[in-house]
Amino acid sequence: MDRIATTLEVSPDQIAVFEREWIEAWNAHDLDRILSHYRDDVRFVSPFAAGAGACRGEIRGLSALRGYFELGLASFPELHFQPIAALGGIGSIALHYRSVEEREAIEVMELDARGQVRRAAAHYGARPGHGAP
Repeated sequence: MDRIATTLEVSPDQIAVFEREWIEAWNAHDLDRILSHYRDDVRFVSPFAAGAGACRGEIRGLSALRGYFELGLASFPELHFQPIAALGGIGSIALHYRSVEEREAIEVMELDARGQVRRAAAHYGARPGHGAP
């Protein structure tokens, strides 16, 4: 039973390391470092992906995610994420941060046994002074 609990729970140290490395990769605009957090068969869901034409806002697979993230980095050359909080769950991490256009964002990332993201769902607040995302 202890072994199962340990593999399901994300420790505070794992959360801190993941948050730091993920934020640093994005702030460095280092696409390979960013993508190193994701599995080859990742599923990523985001309102921005829906706006970019992804069916139901879902991107499947690392290759497609690379293209989407490349577009995002090119569209927001001043991109800089500011961490607010990192929370752990059972096999998942939720990162709360300030994103592009000063929006608050929360990404919930389900992790596999190796600590790579197998599914992520991004959530964004309205741009300050504007309506919905």
